[in-house]
Amino acid sequence: MKHRIVVLGAGYTGAIAAGRLAKRLHRDDVAITLVNAEPDFVERVRMHQLAAGQDLTPRPLREMFAGTGVELRLTKVVGVDVDRRTVAVADGGELAYDTLVYALGSGWNAQGVPGTAENAYEIASRPGALRLRERLARLDAGQTVVVVGGGLTGLEAATEIAETRPDLRVALAARGGLGDWLSAKGREHLRKVVGKLGITVYEDAAVTRVDADRVALADGRTVPAAVTVWTTGFAVHPIAQATTLEVTGTGQIVVDGTMRSVSHPDVYAVGDAAMAIGAGDKPLRMSCASGTPMAWQAADAIAARLTGGKLPTAHLRYFNQCISLGRKEGLIQYVTADDVAKQAVLTGRLAAAYKEVICKGAAWGVANPTLGVPTRPRRIARDTVAAAVNAPA
Repeated sequence: MKHRIVVLGAGYTGAIAAGRLAKRLHRDDVAITLVNAEPDFVERVRMHQLAAGQDLTPRPLREMFAGTGVELRLTKVVGVDVDRRTVAVADGGELAYDTLVYALGSGWNAQGVPGTAENAYEIASRPGALRLRERLARLDAGQTVVVVGGGLTGLEAATEIAETRPDLRVALAARGGLGDWLSAKGREHLRKVVGKLGITVYEDAAVTRVDADRVALADGRTVPAAVTVWTTGFAVHPIAQATTLEVTGTGQIVVDGTMRSVSHPDVYAVGDAAMAIGAGDKPLRMSCASGTPMAWQAADAIAARLTGGKLPTAHLRYFNQCISLGRKEGLIQYVTADDVAKQAVLTGRLAAAYKEVICKGAAWGVANPTLGVPTRPRRIARDTVAAAVNAPA
């Protein structure tokens, strides 16, 4: 009987894990099923571009996984029973697994701020980005768009909209200082670009309410807003929290260095869904930069345990933060292994080109998840399977 591996979610991490497992393991020994609600791979790092009116290259999952041996199941995951080792899906079916890779990711986080869910737009998903795209297209010149959140997503959204629609008034509300985690050179360049694009910045400005035509700040000010874009972080998919898996208070699955659940050894979690520790004993932040190496680590660890191979020992670390500031400008902030800004930065058109290479490389990596993978798949060592699945985490 084949060893059943079920991968939940075909974002960057889930798709990479499924493809890498298919390359590492012999298809006569394993049955790999990839479950995803949408038929296309979504380049989440480009949702600000989609919202601003740009068209993205379609990437059908069936084409990406044709000939790999990975079975694609297009349906929504509605529940996971980790004690019975089953996954419930929206089309009424149930999938049994021997090994589960949980990569359901995250969505936008309204942070409990009144009016946000009803009145704000999000770009954490393709449907959200398309909804914002349609709304922006109907705005008249001179109307105001307020982007709430001064992190990477907020900066990219505000600059992309301002560059694409110079006839609009774009404002950015940041809880702290503008780019306060960047180096001095990084902050200087960011302010230069934001000023050139005419973006009004509200610093140290926590938003306490979102209405249909304005946002309220903690200091009592209100900012007019024909459209409010909410980018203040992400919330993980709630399914894991409803299981007996060990999770954090925010619902992330607690994993070890091989991305294996610390409570259920037959479950692995990658990407935003997992709480993994990186360099400096710091939790990895929710990002593609974290998720891709997590997917490599999980796939390689599963393959090693099933084939009796050597477990991966790579330490997950950061190298830089890549920020697009419209199509013509960018900022590459070099960081330490534990994600603290160094003085070195790359700016301007070269940085924009660098970021584009990174985005294209991430999509290429999903379709070609073989970096460092031997061309010949390995056979499962039958005497190791039970130990691999049932051993204590």
